[in-house]
Amino acid sequence: MIVTVGQFAEELELTVFYRGAGNVNVLNSDINRPGLQMAGFFKRFAFERVQILGNTEMSFWQEVDEEFRKERMRIFFSYDVPCVIITRGYEPPEELIAQAEKRQIPIFTTDGVTTKVVQEVIIYLNKLLAPSVSRHGVLMDVDGIGMFIIGESSVGKSETALELVKRGHRLVADDVVEIKKIDEKTLLGTSPELTRFLMEIRGLGIIDVQKLYGVGSVVLEKTIEMCVEMEEWDENKEYDRLGMDEQFVSVLGVDIPKVLMPVRPGRNLAIIIEVASRNIRLKKMGYHTALEFDERVAHYMEK
Repeated sequence: MIVTVGQFAEELELTVFYRGAGNVNVLNSDINRPGLQMAGFFKRFAFERVQILGNTEMSFWQEVDEEFRKERMRIFFSYDVPCVIITRGYEPPEELIAQAEKRQIPIFTTDGVTTKVVQEVIIYLNKLLAPSVSRHGVLMDVDGIGMFIIGESSVGKSETALELVKRGHRLVADDVVEIKKIDEKTLLGTSPELTRFLMEIRGLGIIDVQKLYGVGSVVLEKTIEMCVEMEEWDENKEYDRLGMDEQFVSVLGVDIPKVLMPVRPGRNLAIIIEVASRNIRLKKMGYHTALEFDERVAHYMEK
């Protein structure tokens, strides 16, 4: 993944000391602190990772002589490192600058504590390199639960989302949802930059939800915890009335709990989705209403 130096610095709140070729070529979400390389051990050097020099590395650097530093930097930059980040407000050594300029390797500096910088870089790179897919639907933050609303075109997804916004919930994305797999169990959804915070309402056109309802009506990204599939009511189809049959939808190999919501005139879908979000929170707390009801019926029959 190639990211511009400016974007890399902006996302991580770094200072660009030297821009190099103008891009950072990131292949791995891990980082490397090259203390062993400073000491001369280059076997199994993880050069493809972002290199971070902290207090330990810079203190060691100040203890050795000039010729030693030049030789170590010459070997260090003979590898294709993506970039170097120097923390705790240290100034980049002259030997490092000279070799970085020869190889056009970007150098960043920050006043931040090394451990915190390491955490922030890893989190950012995990998002940047995460597997992703675009899906048609609407993503809402409903009472803190990321609700991914899907269904056929014109079934009423956007109208339902607009009613949820009016009821105080937050829009993440309408029409196209960009989904990233952050880890084995977590999906993060956001909107394409072009359509961010915009919503299409048939008969009305494109509206800007943030401008109409304020900054509290939108959110940039949200983890997806539940899927609501809307479909036209089918009189010949038997729908779940108890909630015993749990369904899932798989996105990027992650199973998300799904509810099938039949649509017909007179049903207030926004309220039903609100209830669904609260119900899944109850399940996470260990209370399953349908199972509780089943046990109650069984106990009643025994009596």
